Formats: sequence, structure tokens, C-alpha cells
Amino acid sequence: MKILVIHGPNLNMLGKRDPTLYGSQPLAEINALLERRAQELGVDVVPFQSNSEGALIDFIQSQAAQAAGIVINPGALTHYGLCLRDALADSALPVIEVHLSNIYAREEWRHKSVIAPVARGQISGLGWRGYIAALEILVAESK
Repeated sequence: MKILVIHGPNLNMLGKRDPTLYGSQPLAEINALLERRAQELGVDVVPFQSNSEGALIDFIQSQAAQAAGIVINPGALTHYGLCLRDALADSALPVIEVHLSNIYAREEWRHKSVIAPVARGQISGLGWRGYIAALEILVAESK
């Protein structure tokens, strides 16, 4: 079983970007933690990060047929990425939306997600552990 793990814009800056909101773990460390947990669960993860919505869509379209689910942190595309939303819906895969910070405790414009209506669920505010929880949920639900 393969799970896609998609990181949106600016997440390549984790570890340098406001650690009070996003934690101190760099993206490579989060991916390593995910890969370790995936191995324990007997699944594969395919991490991908881009600052471009088009590249994220291309990745989903090229990988969805071989995947069992998607964990995605869309970053700011959460609030306006309608093309990304459509690509996730078109994949017909279970999707779990993850946010490192609690988007509902931040600026009001962050409270609206265009991704949420096509997601199985959303995990917000648990830092890097939200990615692990999303992976575990997708694996449990696919068995």
C-alpha cells in the first residue's frame, strides 16, 4: 500500500519559519518520521513538496492510480486552491488534510478551507504529529 504525503507552499521552510507556529522540525525530519512510521505499519509513503499548485496537481494526477490515500498539508492553498481541491476530488482517494498550527486560532481568513469538503477529515494544531495520525488513520481505514 502506498500513501501520498503532499506538502504545499512554504513548507520547505519548516525549521526556519516561525517555530512558535510551525515547530522546529525541518521538512526532511518530518518526512523521515513518516517513513519510519510507515515502515512499522508495513506501507510506503511518497512525500512531495512544491511551492507551485500546478506541480502539486501534476503529482496527484501521476501518482493517484497507484496510491491508497493522500495526506496533505496544502499550506495557504487551503484557503483558495480550487484547482488543487478538484485534483484531490478527482483522485477518488481518501484524503486527510493536516495543518501544523491550529488554523482556527489564527487569522479569520485561515478558518475557511476549500479542501475540507473533499477530505475524509482534518487534523489541525498538533504539529508534526498530525501527519503521523493522518497516516495511521488512512492505513487503519484501508484494512
